Amino acid sequence: IYIDWMMNGNKNLDPKTKEWLEVRRTQARDLLQSIVQRRQTIARVTEAIFEVQADFLEKGVEGLKPLVLKQIADMAGVHESTVSRVTSNKYVETPQGIYRLKYFFSGELPTDSGSNVAATTVKEKIKDMIENEDAAKPLSDKAISDALEAQGIHTARRTVAKYREELNILPSPKRKRKW
Repeated sequence: IYIDWMMNGNKNLDPKTKEWLEVRRTQARDLLQSIVQRRQTIARVTEAIFEVQADFLEKGVEGLKPLVLKQIADMAGVHESTVSRVTSNKYVETPQGIYRLKYFFSGELPTDSGSNVAATTVKEKIKDMIENEDAAKPLSDKAISDALEAQGIHTARRTVAKYREELNILPSPKRKRKW
């Protein structure tokens, strides 16, 4: 550090200047240590996320598992709020594309098999159904709920409506096109 050179290379510094330089050197070292610690925390949290979401890397959205902040906090040895801060406004490049780290956290819905499916996976299924629907006869929230039920995913009509709104998709009457 330049301050080290100033202090060691200049024997004629007055005590007040030496004290000022010492304070700045300590601050600089603390800042560098904080940056190293931040990088390590981000790495631990990201590794923990992909330990749980490893199937996503191969299968895409279908491979997502339900995941909550507390689970990653326990795995990474940090507080839940730390995981929340670390994953805010951070992105990761995967074989499936670039995603926000927060994308990998999702609630869960029960299935016929007794396991649970990630809410993010259900949202993607809803989005796909709507993208592939007949424009003249758009699917209602109830029809989507029934289609998910047929796939073994238990989802109430209200939940479908909530997810549809989160995806910024209009209700069926407003999606209807006559041509």
